[in-house]
Amino acid sequence: MAERRHATPPCSTIHGSASASYPWTGMSYQEKRLSESTSLTENPTFILILSIALVFLVLTAQYENWTSPMAVIAVVPLSALGVVLALLSRGADNNVYTQIGLVLLVALASKNAILIVEFAAEQRRDSKSLVEAAISAATLRFRAILMTAFSLILGFFPLLVAAGAGAASRQAVGNAVVGGMAAATLFSLLLVLSFFVIFRSLGEMFDSKPKNETAMENAT
Repeated sequence: MAERRHATPPCSTIHGSASASYPWTGMSYQEKRLSESTSLTENPTFILILSIALVFLVLTAQYENWTSPMAVIAVVPLSALGVVLALLSRGADNNVYTQIGLVLLVALASKNAILIVEFAAEQRRDSKSLVEAAISAATLRFRAILMTAFSLILGFFPLLVAAGAGAASRQAVGNAVVGGMAAATLFSLLLVLSFFVIFRSLGEMFDSKPKNETAMENAT
């Protein structure tokens, strides 16, 4: 419930010459101020994009290429569909706690995709074709993905059904994480393989030209 405080009336208010006002305070004031702010750094969308970019750069440094992290990050916007469906089904609003859950979801959704992409990249280095590497990774990591997903969903499920004082904030985080992880698990199993094949083939296509030129220079 929004926190409201009666403004301290001036002396003229006592005599009826002015009306009292009811300004927002506390958490409600901060939410209202941020919702009306035009500053880029106070925009929740900017914070979400920044968190996605941070995860992408960390994965780029880990894989030492740009294509494999793109296959991982591509599942994050799809997992947001699960958040939208969870909010609509429960009649909840998009508040600051839901946005915190979205930032948390960036890492949790990427974790599922990493389980497939990392193993598929290892299979590709073993001279398997892209399709064979993707299918092998999905087959061998299927159980690990489901175990990780169900453990996270069941771990956050108490937040989804929270009651008592402060239940609204816990339910908001639970809506984002549980709904997003359900969608992320589904899309990870169905689409991450396609993302890996597409982005990895594009990366190898652009990398093949410099390698061919280097081989020709060595031959001459």
